[in-house]
Amino acid sequence: MRLSVVIITRNEESNIGRTLASVTWADERIVVDSGSTDRTLEIAREQGAKVFQEPWKGYAQQKNSAIAKASGDWLLSIDADEEVSSELGESIRQVIGNGTPSIAGYFIARRNLFLGRWIRHGGFYPDRKLRLFRRGKGEFVERAVHETMRVDGATAELTGDLIHHAYPTLTGYLETMNRYSSLGAEVAVQKGQVSQSLPSFFWNIRVRPTVNFIWNYFFRAGFLDGREGFLLHLYHHGYVSWKYAKAWEAKREKR
Repeated sequence: MRLSVVIITRNEESNIGRTLASVTWADERIVVDSGSTDRTLEIAREQGAKVFQEPWKGYAQQKNSAIAKASGDWLLSIDADEEVSSELGESIRQVIGNGTPSIAGYFIARRNLFLGRWIRHGGFYPDRKLRLFRRGKGEFVERAVHETMRVDGATAELTGDLIHHAYPTLTGYLETMNRYSSLGAEVAVQKGQVSQSLPSFFWNIRVRPTVNFIWNYFFRAGFLDGREGFLLHLYHHGYVSWKYAKAWEAKREKR
């Protein structure tokens, strides 16, 4: 059985080398790039990956395009800021060589790093994602903020972690949350999830984020992840406040 690793990129020169180096044992490594202006393409080619360039079509369509270019019996879809641990690599090789025929896809635990620290508590681990699947059995489906994988058949879980070098800087994290909250606000408005009542306004913008913070930081032991954990929980749950504030602003401007 052959394995193809598929990755989409745009200006990932700080990540792509590490990512490709973690899967040198794969039979095929495919990179689909959407207009990088840094050294992403050069590094990917130096690492021996097959590189394609395509206009941006959205996360799901871009990843499905990468899948269509793969020739392996199994496909592993990873992001440019993710790294396959040695334990996960061994687990993948075992299931590809001796796996259960009825299993169409596998969930993989993600080890999320924030400001360089592994965030183990508060609901951020194991953060399992469906990433390994048989050829012809999986596709990505677009959602407002994050695309999701859909597999036709039974699934199971692998051992070993996918190391997610998510947010090395606080500035990068806040920029991402600002973008995601804008996308989430658009969906909230489209689905009519924004009430104009004053109680609903305060619930969504202040009470709900505070309740979520208390639950995950204290009751789910997020406090065990130090200062990095505190900052992540503080701003992560603030995302809900930003989303509903932006949705309220959008509805206000339409009146």
